Amino acid sequence: MIKSRSDTKKNNFFEKFANSATKFTGSSMAFIIAAAIIIVWGITGPLFSYSETWQLVINTGTTIITFLMVFLIQKAQNKDGKAIQLKLNELIAAQQGASNRMVDIEDLSEDELDQLHKFYVTIATLAKKEADIHCSHSIDVAKDLNEMKLKTNKHFKHRK
Repeated sequence: MIKSRSDTKKNNFFEKFANSATKFTGSSMAFIIAAAIIIVWGITGPLFSYSETWQLVINTGTTIITFLMVFLIQKAQNKDGKAIQLKLNELIAAQQGASNRMVDIEDLSEDELDQLHKFYVTIATLAKKEADIHCSHSIDVAKDLNEMKLKTNKHFKHRK
């Protein structure tokens, strides 16, 4: 799908706006401004006899801001998560002994991730038994060991 220039400009504008808004709302100044608004609102309570309209103003304002912030925070987290995954993928791809099967595992199902987790718990247990702390265990080594066991032990069943 090819994006038009106007779509790209809109995306760039929103990207810049979202980045700026996220940086600002996470700043001390934003907190001070929000706290000042609440204090001013509280002080004006007696002026408006603590009316329903007075309460509605703060409720509506905070609800709208919270609603919009949810989307900004999610966008920032998506971007950060993607950047972290790319960095981790680069580290895995660059490391000679690492299994490239780990690249893009975030796309696996929850069950598949649980299965991998169990595998790494087993590797951690094996590593604790090693006398040499520099000994490496990887999925490839485990696969080779498993294949060797399947060939030598008839009671293991091979699943394809």
